[in-house]
Amino acid sequence: MTSLVQAWPYVAAFLVGALIPRRQSRFERFSLGLVALLSVAFISSLWPEKAVEAAAEAPSEWPHLLNFIVLLPIVGAVALLFMPRQSPKLLRGVTLTILAVDFIASLLLLRTPMTDGWHFQYVREWLPAFGIRYHVAVDGISIWMVVLSTFITPIAAYASFGSIKKRTKDLCFSLLLLHGAMLGAFVSLDLFLFYVFWELMLVPMVILIGIWGGVEKIKASYKFFLYTMAGSLLMLAAILYMVWTHDQLEGYPSFDYLALSRLVLPKTAAYLCFGAFAVAFLVKVPMFPLHTWLPDAHVQAPTGGSVILAAVLLKLGTYAYIRFCMGMFAGPAYWAAANLAGLAVGGGILYAALVAWKQPDIKKLIAYSSVAHLGFVMLGLFAGTQAGIAGGILQMINHGISTAALFILVGVIYDRRHTRLVSEFGGLAKVMPIYTACFVLVTMSSIGVPGTNGFVGEFMVIMGTFTSPVLGSHAKLQGGLAAFGVILAAVYMLSMVQRTFFGPLSNPKNQHLPDLNVRETVALAPLIAMIFVLGLFPNLFLERINPSVAGVQSRFMSSMAAFRSQHDQDPTRAVMLPRPSGKLGAGYPEDPKKPAESAATASAEEIQ
Repeated sequence: MTSLVQAWPYVAAFLVGALIPRRQSRFERFSLGLVALLSVAFISSLWPEKAVEAAAEAPSEWPHLLNFIVLLPIVGAVALLFMPRQSPKLLRGVTLTILAVDFIASLLLLRTPMTDGWHFQYVREWLPAFGIRYHVAVDGISIWMVVLSTFITPIAAYASFGSIKKRTKDLCFSLLLLHGAMLGAFVSLDLFLFYVFWELMLVPMVILIGIWGGVEKIKASYKFFLYTMAGSLLMLAAILYMVWTHDQLEGYPSFDYLALSRLVLPKTAAYLCFGAFAVAFLVKVPMFPLHTWLPDAHVQAPTGGSVILAAVLLKLGTYAYIRFCMGMFAGPAYWAAANLAGLAVGGGILYAALVAWKQPDIKKLIAYSSVAHLGFVMLGLFAGTQAGIAGGILQMINHGISTAALFILVGVIYDRRHTRLVSEFGGLAKVMPIYTACFVLVTMSSIGVPGTNGFVGEFMVIMGTFTSPVLGSHAKLQGGLAAFGVILAAVYMLSMVQRTFFGPLSNPKNQHLPDLNVRETVALAPLIAMIFVLGLFPNLFLERINPSVAGVQSRFMSSMAAFRSQHDQDPTRAVMLPRPSGKLGAGYPEDPKKPAESAATASAEEIQ
């Protein structure tokens, strides 16, 4: 039996390789076969039985692994610039190979058990006169964002290559640059470095929408750019103020997250800086009422752009809120939680659900459903309980999987009919049974049917909301309204499915539509597999998430208490909290006024 368990990843990889059509280039075939092999091996390695058997000594952390994961796609994007534009197969093959290798490298992160603290940490001085360092690391939260990104991007690229034939070089360059920038933002622990990656993401995403988008692509790309840039400039102003304050208190500037998270700003400044960061991140989520750019961006973006935008890019907003708003502004975040939770429920979950119900365009309906689902994520974060935060993080992963599959499925029908209007369809199950089965299955996961990935995260968020001390007297009301939002999601999604796939085949243009081809099936297969893995075995993910969530919640509450205590004494004064001890303090920048001491040695001594 053990040998059979060890052999099944290779069998699965062989089957996927056999499905890849021979007309694909060797680079594409090799990349996809390798990804299939490592994906199934990764799933099997997470099983508790294997973890118990292998529970010997934890593997050492290679300090350059994150550098490799982040820089490989960026270097690959630059390398593509020197390749011939007239060789689209070569360009696509190289792109898929780079993305496949990056995915494989990200799986190595999962070999290390996640505890509360930073892992795979790498620190180097960059611009010491300005307090800027190259500082990257992951914890039990960001590690899943990295893996989600490396899992989704090659699928999005492969799906895009089937429908986009023009300007292949520009497409591949944009995908690789966007991928590297997203990964860099997820692992950065220096605010200058984070801001560079945060802004770098704008360029390739605007290119994807502006070149390969729909009829109103220019308007949508401008809207996306302006919304995001406005929030980013507010965040930049807040970052510079915090660095200046650190310089005034400590005698030297620092952009390091670990240093700035110890900074307690004057009361008014703290609320203003929190507001600046929150606006930047809530625009990216996006959360009501800052969401109006998203439907236009999704409708106009090509399939690959929509997949990356929904599955990964939006998660940067939710992740950054956990890391920076809750990590650096605990007092203001606690104060604003109840009101923001009301916006997440009323504007995100309920309003977006009602708007989605009335959408005639399938892609726009799914865009509004994203606003509703991310409303659940933010509600869990605002609740501040361990169940709420962990459920919100799990729902970030779930939403990335389900929504990526939905946008690929919408792209399939658009490639055949060049329309996404529900009224143009009906009875598709008669001519496209496999496509219909996939769409219904992914819809079940989107509305949170038990056994699929959407159920566990939403359930944890709702339970965490009911028991939240942060939300106070509004907790039960907001939890109940969120539960009602689950019912609304079922109504608008199932209504769309019924009108699109069932009933009479009334439109003669739909009578001879081909079912899923091999490329589309290969793109959807890993997403559908993950729907069941996440739905049936959520603890495989939660066991890595929970230690970091417990640490985030504990530090959030202690920092909030310190914020209140300091401002009860003097609300106009800024102070620095004590440096954390042990592994949590590892990587903290050394005071340049002290005798020189290697940061690596200091970190090693603290860990011991």
